[in-house]
Amino acid sequence: RRYKKAMLPDLLLIDGGKGQLHMAMEVMQELGLDAFMVGVSKGEGRKPGLETLHFTDGTKIQLPEDHKALHLIQQVRDEAHRFAITKHRAKRDKKRGSSVLEVIPGLGPKRRRDLLTHFGGIQGVLKASENDLKLVPGLGDVMARTIYKVLHE
Repeated sequence: RRYKKAMLPDLLLIDGGKGQLHMAMEVMQELGLDAFMVGVSKGEGRKPGLETLHFTDGTKIQLPEDHKALHLIQQVRDEAHRFAITKHRAKRDKKRGSSVLEVIPGLGPKRRRDLLTHFGGIQGVLKASENDLKLVPGLGDVMARTIYKVLHE
């Protein structure tokens, strides 16, 4: 999508073999774009230095382990992986950090923690009846009712 409006780079490196390269070619064709693309797949045993370069015409080559171009391609791939993993972890951690309990008025961090501990996690809290919630030390009838209503309406 980003290539529709922007200038195309001279080379698109595709992380993967001929299957991923073929999919990238299809997408570019659907967008009406023409770009030079090379797929980079890890070699046997997924060992660094044994990468295979796949070209759009179906040819493939394996550069020598000490080839400077191979080292550059490995660095580009490794940086792309690092970036993707970092973004994934940040997104996962942000999602993990929020809870349905945070929207309940009057329920602060300590009570949320107490609830989660008492019921063994959010699934236990969600399954709890209003009477079960009332049994949590320090919660009280009004707060138990509020929690139950928010979670079940």
